[in-house]
Amino acid sequence: MTLIGFIVLLVIAGVCGSLGSALAGSTRTGCLTSIALGFVGAWVGMWFARETHLPTLYVLHIQHEAFPIVWSILGAAILSMIVSLLTRRGPYGF
Repeated sequence: MTLIGFIVLLVIAGVCGSLGSALAGSTRTGCLTSIALGFVGAWVGMWFARETHLPTLYVLHIQHEAFPIVWSILGAAILSMIVSLLTRRGPYGF
């Protein structure tokens, strides 16, 4: 994979992570967190799809690498909900 292909993959993962985070209602994500959510969300989403025998709905192919868009967004939303439940702040901000 070339540098340009890797950068495009990072941007797509960041957008998917941001969309998943927004679907979950989390507003405390930055650029690197969104990229991580996108990549890990793609892994979690594809694992869930394989286990439940669901098809891959929309896949982008970037220089012979497949990136599942829909499963990445759904996986990022699930991960974002889990993280927000685990890091919920109290009534005084602590």
